[in-house]
Amino acid sequence: MVLYKTKTSKLTGTSYKEIIKKARKAFHEIEKRSKRTNYLRSPYFKKDKIFINLFWEHLNQKTSRDRLRRLKLLSCAFELIQNSHYRPISKPDPNNKKNIVHRFGGVTKNGELFYVQIKENGKGRKDFISVFPEE
Repeated sequence: MVLYKTKTSKLTGTSYKEIIKKARKAFHEIEKRSKRTNYLRSPYFKKDKIFINLFWEHLNQKTSRDRLRRLKLLSCAFELIQNSHYRPISKPDPNNKKNIVHRFGGVTKNGELFYVQIKENGKGRKDFISVFPEE
């Protein structure tokens, strides 16, 4: 897997309150672009829309410590989705065989490795599910 090197760094802050404020600001910048469902366009998928609302549902299922780790990487994940041409690792979703999960690898400006997961359903709709650092 080829890793995409981002130009943005992780969101800074120590408390969840600080990080969520910055993450929501990055999300609202994308939200302003569309009147309906929020999305990014990905060059790897031939400029198809990648919907980003499912991320918040997935994030709320995690522990508070894990949420903080993932939110710090949100701006890097948005940049990776918008700019990466590199081939992801694609495999069937273990929960639903009709879906495909694409995992992109990236490196932050500071050299930290992270992954972005995009789920593609049987009809071709792509949703940004998760971003997480390497364990």
